[in-house]
Amino acid sequence: MNGFQSALHPAGPQALHIERLIWLFTGISAFVLLAVTVALLWAVFRRRERRDLAAEPRPPELRERRLGRVVGAAVALTVVLLFVLLTASFATDRRLLDLEGREQLTVHVIGHQWWWEIRYAHGEPARRVITANELHIPVGVPVRIELTSPDVIHSFWVPNLHGKQDLIPGSSNAITIEADRPGTYRGQCAEFCGLQHAFMAFLVVAEPEETFDAWYERQLAPAREPGNDQARRGREVFLRSACVMCHRIRGTSASATYGPDLTHLKSRQILAAGAVPDTRGHLAAWIADPQGIKPGARMPITALPPPDFQALLAYLETLE
Repeated sequence: MNGFQSALHPAGPQALHIERLIWLFTGISAFVLLAVTVALLWAVFRRRERRDLAAEPRPPELRERRLGRVVGAAVALTVVLLFVLLTASFATDRRLLDLEGREQLTVHVIGHQWWWEIRYAHGEPARRVITANELHIPVGVPVRIELTSPDVIHSFWVPNLHGKQDLIPGSSNAITIEADRPGTYRGQCAEFCGLQHAFMAFLVVAEPEETFDAWYERQLAPAREPGNDQARRGREVFLRSACVMCHRIRGTSASATYGPDLTHLKSRQILAAGAVPDTRGHLAAWIADPQGIKPGARMPITALPPPDFQALLAYLETLE
């Protein structure tokens, strides 16, 4: 993963504009804090100095005139700074809309409690890709992300690429992102959505267009045929277990859509929306006791005899 999740490490044009606005607000806020601190210290030490010198107080009219000038200058400066921030915010909003209408790829992202369903739109239904928790995009291509939620309010946020956009049940929002260099960038739900809100993450993988096209073609393929007896036995275990009530594996009779599509499970880097990495050990722990990893998750415990469990793991490991 490139760097870490941060709006101060932009990897796209919109994130760059947001970063500049953040630094402008930070700089002006620091200036105001410094000015107020200096004025406060000056007033404190000036008052002590007058007491030490036993100076005669100035006439009230002179003090009021001077105070009026100071207050007037402070008000004028405040108005100027607020106008600068307002203008900068407006200009940034305009720049963030520059990519609207120029999208070359549309992806539907559905926020569930607690995982992300990702559907790539295409004019031909047979060429539509469905995956989970890992969004692949080509570098330098504006991508329109259409956002919906079937349960509660979520918020789609990839700090390195753009700001936040909410997913509202019964409504549809959209955001356009673009990456200007390859990398893997972490996204996060930014709206409290329940017990496992903290473990509702996803990855955005930005890659050269030819690499993205190759990935897309691999995702279109059905699950490959198991290459050994144990994996074939694992497929049978999967198809006769409760797994088929929630999951789909293209190329088999499993066609449920309640949970993530598992056709290319092992091509992904994370499991359970970022709760654990996608390794054999973590996959085994997730199947055996999902509540131990992600309490409140809607995946039930899969109780299997050890030989069946190992065969199921062997089969799932083939889903690349």
